[in-house]
Amino acid sequence: MSSIIQIDDKLISADVFEKHFACDIAQCAGICCVLGDSGAPLDKAEKKLLEDEYENYVVYMKPEGRKAVQEQGHILVDADGDLVTPLVNGKECAYSCFDAENVCYCAIERAFLDGKTKFRKPISCYLYPIRLKQLHEHIALNYDQWHACETAREKGAKEGIPVFHFLKEPLIARFGENFYEKMEEIYREIINSSIN
Repeated sequence: MSSIIQIDDKLISADVFEKHFACDIAQCAGICCVLGDSGAPLDKAEKKLLEDEYENYVVYMKPEGRKAVQEQGHILVDADGDLVTPLVNGKECAYSCFDAENVCYCAIERAFLDGKTKFRKPISCYLYPIRLKQLHEHIALNYDQWHACETAREKGAKEGIPVFHFLKEPLIARFGENFYEKMEEIYREIINSSIN
């Protein structure tokens, strides 16, 4: 089987179908929102959403996160020229929040789940561990195997959850149900070919 699978204008890494993943926040404590040398990748449309919905989710943010947004803006350009979220002292995302057990969550998503905002979270976060990359007329969907998510890979393998199954909701949110159904058809073909 090819390592790249094409659906319409999408080029999908076979790992998205063949590898396993399931977030285990009890184990990782939301470390993905804290580690890294840059903020979460954003697309241009998300700048307006971040600004327009700010008053709806700002109450969920830490004071340090609010200060970072005031000083750096809602969105900035990193060293690679990519649009990203601001960070607090070069560490966690400015839009993060922590519970009593010091588990890190997305403040925007907390507001969304409470019905306070229509913006769930940046699509790069919602789709993680899939990373999107625009390649001229195609969009590449690659599986990012980050060391911080080892427990998610272990849990996904134990429970038999392929990456794309774990990401059903964000994949449909970003690309639509028809695209996701095509992914399911490809997955069934992969399973059948492995049996035969």
